[in-house]
Amino acid sequence: VDIDHYALTPEPVNGHPIVLMASRMLWDKGVAEFVEAAKILKSQNLKARFVLVGDTDLANPAALTHKELEALDDSSVVEWWRWRGDMPHVFSQSNIVCLPSYREGLPKVLLEAASCGRSIVATDVPGCREIVKDGVNGLLVPPRNTHALADAIKALIEDPDRRKVMGQMGREIAAREFSDKMVIVETLALYRTMLGDLSLKAAE
Repeated sequence: VDIDHYALTPEPVNGHPIVLMASRMLWDKGVAEFVEAAKILKSQNLKARFVLVGDTDLANPAALTHKELEALDDSSVVEWWRWRGDMPHVFSQSNIVCLPSYREGLPKVLLEAASCGRSIVATDVPGCREIVKDGVNGLLVPPRNTHALADAIKALIEDPDRRKVMGQMGREIAAREFSDKMVIVETLALYRTMLGDLSLKAAE
């Protein structure tokens, strides 16, 4: 992640907290669980906005249709901001980033969120758990568990001081472990080591 582009920004202080889910709009990214968690928390009169950002992928059988996304946007449960090309600005408008995915490789959106200093709620699956350290820079919940997801989101909505500390830790993790500059340096060092080994073998 480019930690200069995805810069550390303070949380917005005006208005209700925004819980952001940014991804391709696929069911197996956990869209249904995110929507259901929002319904649960709104039924408890928790004051927050739940926002989906991203477009659908109609070539994928798990994709939501535009009609389904527009219906969600028309509801009083979540907002759909569609695809956005200004994600650092989107992160700066959010308070919590959520990815309740069923499976992941290494989700770039969580790297970007951590770099921007946002606390994260994600599922305890490979990929997510490599970025989110439970209780350190975010909270991990079991996949497909709507109530656990709602509880984790609620815990962070109600504790801005904890969010701030987690956001700072996320930024440190992003800079220390996932910065593009750091990855380039380590990759070049690996190449030099390998080339050195080859040179020694050739000399033998």
